[in-house]
Amino acid sequence: MTVIITQDSPDAIRGILKRWFIEPKPQVFVGSVNKSVRSHVLQYIRNNASGIRMLVIYSSPNCQGFVIEQINDPDYAGIQWDGLHLIASPQSFPADCPF
Repeated sequence: MTVIITQDSPDAIRGILKRWFIEPKPQVFVGSVNKSVRSHVLQYIRNNASGIRMLVIYSSPNCQGFVIEQINDPDYAGIQWDGLHLIASPQSFPADCPF
């Protein structure tokens, strides 16, 4: 399972993502693609959409069962804390927090 949350994505990139994923809510894409397809789609987006910000969550054989990857610092960023993947919103932590 893969979940992609985009910000500032052009319509062309949304169209590419709709080929492989469903879009249950604007800018949120969900699908079950294999690792190879996911890697190719994300590499295409990195090469062709310079300003897009993305949060990608996908299945992985770790203790949580998923990995969080971010592209170009989205508002809701994935962080690691004591080996756990978490989501941090801009308002979650004080300004002096080390995250």
